[in-house]
Amino acid sequence: MFTGLSAFPLTPLRDDVIDLAAFEGLVARLVEANVDSVTALGSTGSYAYLDRSERRQVAEAAIAAAGPVPVIVGIGALRTSQVRALAEDAQDAGAAGVLLAPLTYQKHTEDDVFGLYEDVTADLSVPLVVYDNPGTTHFTFSDELYGRIAELPNVASIKIPAIPADPASAAARVDAIRARVPAQVTIGISGDSAAQTGLSAGCDVWYSVIGGTLPQLATAIARPALAGDVDAARAASNRHQPLWDAFAKHGSLRVTAAIAEHLGLVTRSSLPRPILGLSSEERQDVAKLVTDLGLQN
Repeated sequence: MFTGLSAFPLTPLRDDVIDLAAFEGLVARLVEANVDSVTALGSTGSYAYLDRSERRQVAEAAIAAAGPVPVIVGIGALRTSQVRALAEDAQDAGAAGVLLAPLTYQKHTEDDVFGLYEDVTADLSVPLVVYDNPGTTHFTFSDELYGRIAELPNVASIKIPAIPADPASAAARVDAIRARVPAQVTIGISGDSAAQTGLSAGCDVWYSVIGGTLPQLATAIARPALAGDVDAARAASNRHQPLWDAFAKHGSLRVTAAIAEHLGLVTRSSLPRPILGLSSEERQDVAKLVTDLGLQN
């Protein structure tokens, strides 16, 4: 579950209500593509914009639709008591694991963040993924903090941000983290443009944005990288450089939602307001990108 390809589907909305049929359809695509796990309610799943009831509904739907594929459920929230309640809901729904980012409003200290994970893991009966996403949380983990948290019970994986593009520097970065954490704790790469580099540098899992909508694209990169075929993985990733460029320009959530909307997987305006998504002109660029890269499947 904490190795291979973990796909992060959107949580599509229709008229400000979760579109469960569309969401279940996205998860079904992931099962058909043989992803190693599904992560519902990650940043791609807009977890921070949903209330507890909505998140419970999404968790239950993901687990039902995924069948034998393990489902990891995001439980991030601003208060520790809220996180613990969400963790309880995820476990009751049958989640195979949980994903926790230190969501912030006031700036966190390292002791704040360690205390959050210490409190939450004390009650867990399922494994936990530490979610380091400074772009959304505005908190950056130190390697020392990785090590402290990784020693806590039930911590199974650390989802790290993008690493250096240079292969040697990337391997050194992964090795530095690995030296800090117990051997059983896997290291996962995020930032889809860096996935091939991270997996080839020794990361165990790719926590993928695009994999939640276009799993075949993600598996074409992940499978050779995990098998040690660096050249094939690099070529597969490089073929999609225009997509990575669009992610960098507009943000991966907006671009992924536009692709899903263009392909008819979700309805137009599927993101939670006030997120407006891409403009009409930008959507035309995405439609061309879909055609040029053959992203229809």
